[in-house]
Amino acid sequence: MVSSLVRPRPSRLSAAAEEFRFGIEEEYFVCCAKTLAPAVKTPESLFAYADGATLGREMLQAQLEVGTRPHTNLSDAREELQTLRQAATRSAGDQGFRILACGTHPLGKWRESVQTPRERYDQVMEGLQMLGRRNMLCGMHVHVEVPQPARRVEVMSRALPYLPLFLALSTSSPFWEGNLTGLKGYRLAAYDELPRTGLPDLFTRERDYLSYVEAMTKSDAIPDATHVWWSIRPSLKFPTLELRIADSCTRVEDSIALAALYRAIVRHLYLNPDVNCKLDVVDRALAVENKWRAQRYGTETTFVSRDGAIPIEQFLENICERVAPDIEALGCVDEVYHCRDILKGGSSADRQIDEFRRHEEHGALAALGKVCHWIADASAVV
Repeated sequence: MVSSLVRPRPSRLSAAAEEFRFGIEEEYFVCCAKTLAPAVKTPESLFAYADGATLGREMLQAQLEVGTRPHTNLSDAREELQTLRQAATRSAGDQGFRILACGTHPLGKWRESVQTPRERYDQVMEGLQMLGRRNMLCGMHVHVEVPQPARRVEVMSRALPYLPLFLALSTSSPFWEGNLTGLKGYRLAAYDELPRTGLPDLFTRERDYLSYVEAMTKSDAIPDATHVWWSIRPSLKFPTLELRIADSCTRVEDSIALAALYRAIVRHLYLNPDVNCKLDVVDRALAVENKWRAQRYGTETTFVSRDGAIPIEQFLENICERVAPDIEALGCVDEVYHCRDILKGGSSADRQIDEFRRHEEHGALAALGKVCHWIADASAVV
């Protein structure tokens, strides 16, 4: 794909010693192996897997999180992510569960959710109340290290126009409370009920972002910056810029493809400070609209722009042309090419809807069960 693309001018800064290491975090639903309904309570033994993998709890007991180490090689990242999914699958199976990698659970009932008993989650629930219990959602986060961490904020703002693409490619949440919502990505419709979510404002300087966080902490609105839940944010724990807009990808290859493209974009923006350096409130407003269009239409969307509507296929091609040297430098041509395959074959949401329509004549509940079985099978790595 990349070899035929137009090459932009060489980067203005050198990246010879800059690896742009990256890591992937994924959240899964833990479900009863027989019914595939979300688990109400999960034992600690589920997360005490003894094969070297770390399986973490999330805010609700029906959620499980895994995270890779930092990587420079995509093959190594793929191998570790597959290993983590295998570990989660085996540990869940040993306890009578299965895992589902998707943004919302087709059979999930948020009123039946049970909070994980931890002090941090106690504090979050106290603040969010019912919205916290409605957070029966699973996403994928990609961390990319930025050589000069102080530049993460301006890179974040310049990345805003690209974020809706990652949502569209990852959509895996067309159902909510057993209903077909009409949205390919319902997860963010629910998640954006929470404060400090959605696209960040146009912070172009680190000191402005830090002033915002300081005001919020001094006012006791949040304890620290980890409670800023934007679709992209500077990590407090790591020197990374964290992509948070994506649904949990049902298929491992989709996760790797999105991580590869995001890493290339971060590298490109870092090495080319002039790219998107003049974004204004109109550009941010267009990105917000495109985020909605990605939620609604997924891989079939068109995006708005100052020059008119852009089909998602062309939007992807335009980005890949711009960051072609970065894609090649990072050795991720094949992985980024897979983004095209997602558009051709559909995201997880498209497959779920197809599965539902195929079995709908047998009743909605039976059709939803078939959807859950497809997700469980596609999530597993054997």
